[in-house]
Amino acid sequence: MADEQRMTHVDDLAALIEVNEAATVSRTVMRAEGARLVLFSFDTGEELSEHTAAMPVLLWVLGGRLTVTAGGETVALGPGGIVHLPTRMPHAIVAQEPTRMMLVMLDAREHG
Repeated sequence: MADEQRMTHVDDLAALIEVNEAATVSRTVMRAEGARLVLFSFDTGEELSEHTAAMPVLLWVLGGRLTVTAGGETVALGPGGIVHLPTRMPHAIVAQEPTRMMLVMLDAREHG
């Protein structure tokens, strides 16, 4: 018997995560076919030191400002800014102000 198809939605991403003082916070908010959505919040100066992901990812700024360094390049992103990173590309993120970001993990193994 085939899996039942269904629509998955979130009403307001930014409302699902708060910026905490001197902290980085993450929360998985959706698992769907081929993707996992994780929200992050960063206080000013908080960072994710250089690391890699086992799958391609999209980093999408919902509010605030981030600096993303990857592949020898650094970009500044504000609200609505998005970056695609290929599998295993080393990257680092630094918040320039209190920021909310959505990470979309593009994982063919994810089934919801």
